[in-house]
Amino acid sequence: MNFTTFGDLPVRGAALFGDHDAVVFPDRRHSYCSLLHAAERVARSLWGLGVRPGDHVGVLMPNCMDFLEVLFGAAMLGAPVIPVNARFRGRELSYVVANADLKVLVTSDIIDQRTNYVDILHDCLGGLSEAAQATNLRLGCAPELRCVVLLGSGSPAGMLDREGFEAAAEGVSVEEVRRARSRVSVGDVALMIYTSGTTADPKGCPMTHEQLVRTSLVGCERFELRSGDVFWDPLPLFHMSSILPLIGCLEAGASFATLTHFTPAAAIAQMIAEQATHCFSTFPTITTALLSHPDWDAEALGSVRFMNNVAPPDALAEIHRLLPNMRHSNAYGLTECGGVVAFNSPDDPPEVVPYFSGRPFRGVEVQVRDFETGLPRPPGERGEIWCRGYNVFDGYYKDPEKTAECFDADGWFNTGDIGCFDAEGRIGYLGRVKDMLKVGGENVAAIEIESCLQTHEAIAIAQVVGIPDDFYMEVPAAFIELSPGASLDEDEVVNFCKRRIAGFKVPRHVRFVTSWPLSATKIQKFRLKEQICQELGKPIG
Repeated sequence: MNFTTFGDLPVRGAALFGDHDAVVFPDRRHSYCSLLHAAERVARSLWGLGVRPGDHVGVLMPNCMDFLEVLFGAAMLGAPVIPVNARFRGRELSYVVANADLKVLVTSDIIDQRTNYVDILHDCLGGLSEAAQATNLRLGCAPELRCVVLLGSGSPAGMLDREGFEAAAEGVSVEEVRRARSRVSVGDVALMIYTSGTTADPKGCPMTHEQLVRTSLVGCERFELRSGDVFWDPLPLFHMSSILPLIGCLEAGASFATLTHFTPAAAIAQMIAEQATHCFSTFPTITTALLSHPDWDAEALGSVRFMNNVAPPDALAEIHRLLPNMRHSNAYGLTECGGVVAFNSPDDPPEVVPYFSGRPFRGVEVQVRDFETGLPRPPGERGEIWCRGYNVFDGYYKDPEKTAECFDADGWFNTGDIGCFDAEGRIGYLGRVKDMLKVGGENVAAIEIESCLQTHEAIAIAQVVGIPDDFYMEVPAAFIELSPGASLDEDEVVNFCKRRIAGFKVPRHVRFVTSWPLSATKIQKFRLKEQICQELGKPIG
């Protein structure tokens, strides 16, 4: 397989696909050529600010064209990019800025979901608003940080504005950028994603150019992505579920379509207008919002031939039933393993797709090991998923103790996930080890209860957590989002489950919600557990 560095992708794309659309927002688009020119312009500005190979560049923005230009511009210089989770606030954000050793942080004044990044940064980076020199910061809370760039219309205190950022490119030639790009190796770190902490601070996961580009190319083979396709992906650009498809599009000559803020109406309008061929809605919170919206029109969306979703099996089966004319894919992956380990292949039978995510990619080894003995389990038997290969990172940034906990002596990484293989070697995800409940001595996977609940026509999304119990040690509690217009009470939920699953698996508590605590795209179960334990006066840990 031929693969290149992240920063080379726009160069190759411009040479092969020229004026074809590379990236599409509802109000702006880049051709392959214009994306290259914009990325090189940003690279010149970063170089003018003193960014050199190995320096860390942070990006804190909602999805926008500036985000992509900085992403590729820094990659061209061999400067690892840290896409900061736009949901981080206060302590989390200041921790990441310092822990990641950011030299430059680029942000935006786009107000997305009532989030003002300028105010947040002024609040959490002590001394920023009083800084005398915007290009030579000396903040005690972030010793390596030299500049915060604001790509917007304002000029906030302590920050370098757009005019100043663009002026930094003066005196830096594009040839200088191209020389730097030519020295970048596929084994160099390209990106560092911070995983959201549950009981500890977020952890940095450095990823090489090989991990990113090679994983993406193998994955997009399974999408049958080709030149002229339009890949619609609403997920945040600080998340691997956007970055990997973006890479695949640039390699294939397809268009990557996204939007700054997801609303079902805007998303559906964009997919119809762009004649999207791939829908990467992926998570139940997004897919449910699309399918239940009155603008969803299967005929108008007839161009979509592929859809990816990750959810409990019964929920996936229902999505597939509602959209019989699309090819559906399931996925298994995690940030530490290059974002994804397996997608379904085109030849996977439709009936297995809700349950198994396809065979692991070429060059990636996966084992399902017994929880107690650590020995590999046969097909059909559940265990803990371990992974080894080019896609696995080398360890958490500046955290050797956590790294040592997760790897064995032979280089296998412990994912902390529960899974099993089918007879054909496809991997199936069965939940997190920490989501395994111990009810009266019985092991219960939360995902099993969630899958049962989501077969109810009134239930859009269900999440199950375990809470302490004096008699059973632990019992299930269910959080439920109802489908639009539906009604249901706690007794109806319990009775529904009693007819379908063993009594010890039936939720003892049911709570109805209209919104979820989210990290990047995933529901934070530990927040749900904290909420109900506090309500019931139960200990959390």
